[in-house]
Order: sequence, then C-alpha cells, then structure tokens
Amino acid sequence: MANQNRLTKFWHELKRRKVIQVIIIYAPIAFIVIQLIDILEDDLNLPEFTMLLVIILLVVGFIIAAIFSWIFDVSSKGISVTEPEVPKDGIESNKQVPEKSIIVLPFENISSDPEQEYFSDGLTEEIITDLSYIKDLLVISRSSAMTFKGSKQTLKKIASKVNVKYVLEGSVRKSGNDLRIVAQLIDAQSDTHVWAEKYTGKLDDIFDIQEKVSRSVSESLKGKLQSGELEKIMDNKVDNIHVYECYLKSRPDLYKYTEEALKSAERNLRYGLDLYGPHVLLYTGLGQVYFQLYDSGIDMDPDNLNKTEEYLRKIFEMQPDSAEGFLLSGLMKLKRENAITAFNDFKKAMEINPTRPETLMWYCFIQLFHFGQPEKAKSVFEKLLEIDPLTSINLILPAFYHWLKGEHEKALNYIEKSIKIEPNNILSIWYKGQLLILTQNNQAADYASEQWKNDPGFFQGLLMVMYHAYNGRKNEALEYLTESMLKMAWEDFALAWFIAGYYAVMNEKELAIKYIERLHEKGMINYPLIAKHDPLLENIRNEPSFKKLLKTVKKEWEEFEV
Repeated sequence: MANQNRLTKFWHELKRRKVIQVIIIYAPIAFIVIQLIDILEDDLNLPEFTMLLVIILLVVGFIIAAIFSWIFDVSSKGISVTEPEVPKDGIESNKQVPEKSIIVLPFENISSDPEQEYFSDGLTEEIITDLSYIKDLLVISRSSAMTFKGSKQTLKKIASKVNVKYVLEGSVRKSGNDLRIVAQLIDAQSDTHVWAEKYTGKLDDIFDIQEKVSRSVSESLKGKLQSGELEKIMDNKVDNIHVYECYLKSRPDLYKYTEEALKSAERNLRYGLDLYGPHVLLYTGLGQVYFQLYDSGIDMDPDNLNKTEEYLRKIFEMQPDSAEGFLLSGLMKLKRENAITAFNDFKKAMEINPTRPETLMWYCFIQLFHFGQPEKAKSVFEKLLEIDPLTSINLILPAFYHWLKGEHEKALNYIEKSIKIEPNNILSIWYKGQLLILTQNNQAADYASEQWKNDPGFFQGLLMVMYHAYNGRKNEALEYLTESMLKMAWEDFALAWFIAGYYAVMNEKELAIKYIERLHEKGMINYPLIAKHDPLLENIRNEPSFKKLLKTVKKEWEEFEV
C-alpha cells in the first residue's frame, strides 16, 4: 500500500510538472522524424550510421526535455523554476475552486516616473471594488491581492494560494495627461488567455477605461452586467480626476499606522481640499487620519476624535449612504458609545457594500466578543476568509470563535497561522503569548520574556502582566501594569476584559469587577464567556456584585436580537 501511495504521488507530480504533456508531444514528433529518416535515407545517400545517430539524439533530447519540464514551469509569465506543491491548511482543505472567482493582481507601473506607483495601485483597487459588486463573483480583496505585488510566482501558484480560477493582470503607463493601460484575463488553472485588451486615452478617460475592464471581466465570466450591478459600479466613480489623484496619493499612508505616514496622508488630502474644494473622498480620508492618530495611541488628544466627528458630519451631508462613512462612524461609536450602536452602523455599511473586508471584520468581532453569538458570526468570517485569505488579522476571528468558547488549543492553532502570514503582527504575537499561558504550554515563559526583551512595548508589557499574574507573582505583574495601560483599557471597547482577567487572578476582585462592569457599559453582553468560558474570571464568580451583574447580562444576552 505504501509503494502504491508513492507511485500515485509520483504520477501526480509528473502531471503537475507537465512531464506527461512533454512525453505526449515529444513521442509522436520523434516517431515522425524516425519515419522520415527511414524514407529519405537512401534518396539522400545518408551514411549508414545516420539512423542510429538520430535515435541517440532523440533519446538525449527526450531526457533533456523531461528534466527541463520537471525543473521549470513555462507559462504566460515566462519560464520559472517549478515550486514544490504546498499542502493546504485547515482553512483551505477540501475546498473546490469556485467557477466564478478572480484575483486582480497589482497593475504594474511602467511609467518613466516610479512615483506614479500610487496611480497603478489605485486603478487595481478601483477595479477590485467594481468587480466586487458583481453578484456571484468571488473577488479577492485588495489587501490579499497586494501581497503579490512584484511577485515572481506563476499565476497558477498565485491562484492556488487564494483558491480562485481566474487572474486579471495588467500594466499602466501614465505620462502627463496621456494614459495607456493593458489588461489580460487568464484562466490560471489551464494557463490560457480569456481576453487581452489595450486602452489608450487621456487621464480623464480613466473611469471609462476602468468600467470597460470590469464589463469585459463580467461578460467573460458570467454574461452581461445586471442593471443594479452597473448602477453600483457607476456610483463608485469619482467625478474629479484631480481629487482622485490626491486621495490615491494618501491611500498607502493610511495603512501604515505611523505618525509620519498619517501626517503625509493629511497633507495630500488637505492639498486636494485647498485646490479643488469639498469632496466626500477627501473628507473620508481625513476622518480616517484623525481617528487612527487617536486609536493607535500616536496622539490621544480628544480633539482628534472631535475632528473625526466633524468630517463624518460632512461625509453624510454629501453622501447619506456612504459605506465608508458608516464604517468610520461605527469605529467612533465603539470609542464614544457602545458596541450595540456601533454594530448598527457596521450593519448598514455591510448592507451598502457586503464585500468590504474591514466592515466584515468588525461585524464579526462584535458578534463574537460583545454579543456572544459565535454561530451568527461564523458564516460571515468564513466569507471574509474567502475574499481576504492572506490578511493575518482576519485569522484572529476564527481564533476568537474558539477562544471565547474556551477552546484555547484550537484558538492557538489559528493564531499560529496568523503569525505565519505576518510574523510582526503585534496583536497575534500578544494573543499567542496569552494562549500559551492559558494552555499551560511550557514555551510560555520563554515566549513572554523573549517578546519583552526584543521590543518592550505596550502589548509586550501586557503579556508580561498576564504571565506573572497567572503564575502567582502579583508584585512582578504590577510592575509591568502602567497607568497608560489602565487608561487605554478604560476607554477601549475590549481591552477592559483582559485587564479584568489579570486583576482576577491577582485576587484584586474589586478592580476585576470594576473593569467587567466598564466593559458591560461598552455593550458587552457575552454571558457564556464571563459566566463560564473565561478561566481567568473564576476567582470572582462567587462575588455578590459579580453575580448581580451576571444576572443582568444573562437577561440581556437571552433577549438580544439584531
């Protein structure tokens, strides 16, 4: 049986590396050559050793062709070394490739000016957004697609990693006001072109070209766009190309979460406002800048939240059904109000744009953590993992699905996968340390101290608090617990849960209950978690004030509907 399995695997590898295809093509050609030599040998007065020489050359040629095919992969992207087949993990396993599924690879900037990179990236993102409005078409998100920027992997390999059938790729040449875009749609499974097209025009034609690309993809994969889909695509268009460029220049900086980057984004957006006047796109960007300055802890001046609210008001005045506006409004309400009012905004954002990864993530997080409704969240985060499989933070959702049910080993498994995608993701690093402690893994001590030694930051400090508190070293734990941690936890929508757990295992019962009550004020009604599944809270479950709170939470949880 073992030999049979090895033969089966070897046969599969021969087919995957296209050696069998080479044999099928080479054999009849070699036969024809031998027959021709046999027929023409006498007429051409060829030496007697000619046939033997031809056979030897054909055999040598066959060996070279087979070896070349085994080592190299010839595709539309050129010749590259064939990569080993990567076994699929638990999320991807047993999944068939959806017939109508596509990834839009980052369009290549072939302009003479490398600083035009923002424009090609912006075009990629807009096409992804357009295609996401097409019903029944699974479109890989921007964040996952951008991980392949500059990649030398074959299209088949890329498509396999994100479990899609089709790949759209292209290039952009922008010179002054002139524009030239090349796009091609490829069936990655068969490595065949479905269509390819060149578009030339002026900068103002960019939105028409973008629509033509989306139409071509739609017609190739499912037929003509329905009126509702086309309407959404048209609504997504920006009416001022110069405003669009200012926004595109700010976009890369909005995702870097550093003061320098956010200030750079602010300058580009304000430049657009000063030059071209009020625009919902610029207001959206500025609202994100000020919220992130506060939320990331870079600048926790309350005025940043006031500015965010000011731009939210302007966004909704200009565009009452702005999905981006409702997403930002939901984040603000998590800060200033509670999870229930925030969830209503995330829900509205998802109704307007059901494929925006950030919206799906927050929708799931609140369902999982605050509302204690894991099964209602599961189908949504499974959809999120389909359209955005290579963003590490998304794997935190299935981790929380198990964590909040007390299944810590399963949760740790998903956090490990998250770290594999993004080794420096500090949230995943922090969660891993806590789960190692909860599972009483013998790596916990070394892991916690190593993280603190390498980078003694905010989350690493929290990890040291938990490690010492869990192991009965209260004094050491309190040395790491700073005022800034407590302030952040008091204002945050979730951090109070962790602080409550730390205090509970340190036998600081009143403080533990105080932070759980604060979390309840923030909309947390996850009765199963605080009543049963969180082992850190065991020390306070018999306290009268905690029992009273549990009674209230249980009633709210049982009666809750969304």
